Amino acid sequence: MLTGKKVAFVGGDARILEVIRYVVELDALAVLIGFDRLGTGIPGAERASLSADALMDVDALVLPVAGLDEDGCADSAYSAARIRLQDEHFAVLPSYCQVFSGIAGPYLEQICRRHGIRLVKLFDLDEVAILNSIPTAEGAIQMAMENTDITIHGSRSVVLGFGRCGFTLARTLAAMGAKVKVGARKAADLARVQEMGLTAFPLKDLAAYIEDAEIVFNTIPAPVLTAEILTRVSRNCLIIDIASKPGGTDFRYARRRGIRALLAPSLPGIVAPKTAGQILARTLSRYIWEIG
Repeated sequence: MLTGKKVAFVGGDARILEVIRYVVELDALAVLIGFDRLGTGIPGAERASLSADALMDVDALVLPVAGLDEDGCADSAYSAARIRLQDEHFAVLPSYCQVFSGIAGPYLEQICRRHGIRLVKLFDLDEVAILNSIPTAEGAIQMAMENTDITIHGSRSVVLGFGRCGFTLARTLAAMGAKVKVGARKAADLARVQEMGLTAFPLKDLAAYIEDAEIVFNTIPAPVLTAEILTRVSRNCLIIDIASKPGGTDFRYARRRGIRALLAPSLPGIVAPKTAGQILARTLSRYIWEIG
């Protein structure tokens, strides 16, 4: 239970609504900032405007999964107003307060460090990222099914990267009967791909393994599908790039060559916001409960 804990939520999407419901069910006091268009609201949660008074005694400050942009603004699907957090807001947070976001850019990292506030990046935690890879993989495959005229079964599919999402995606595609190739950098990852019965190749050899691909799934947030590589890709190939913005694909050149390439970050919040929100809620609540 989170009885006696106060949690401020600043902006967010449908995933954050699940987190709010979860902490309220655990008897925390939830303060909602940037939810003026939520309609009837959430029973047990109270709304407030962004101010020092609303934040001065909170145990946790929960931001959108994308954190704050470089102007300190938090996106909110439930408010048209600009929500900007500045030094004056972080200065009043108690020393024991924890700030939660999915990821964090330089602005959020620096402002938390400047005020001595602990920042928890939920997507860096294995317990979140591994479970989050499930709706990510399902969403990527759903996009592939909606944007091709072939079945996943029997498709020549390439997965780039073998991290949490790449692993789940490759395994799911294989379970559906796809002919899966996986490109990775680490020798250990390539060995695991081979152990799974899939085709493994070093990323440096990507050009030689991508020519006959029908669907390419990129999970690497770095330039991988460059213009040079895309010259080797069939014009009928579909690229689903699920890496963090701006992705790892040269989208300009893909368009120029007539290759359909889709950037699809944050898939869990689109295809399964309830499940994705519950994953975040369980971990976040445990961290709040552990606050002294």
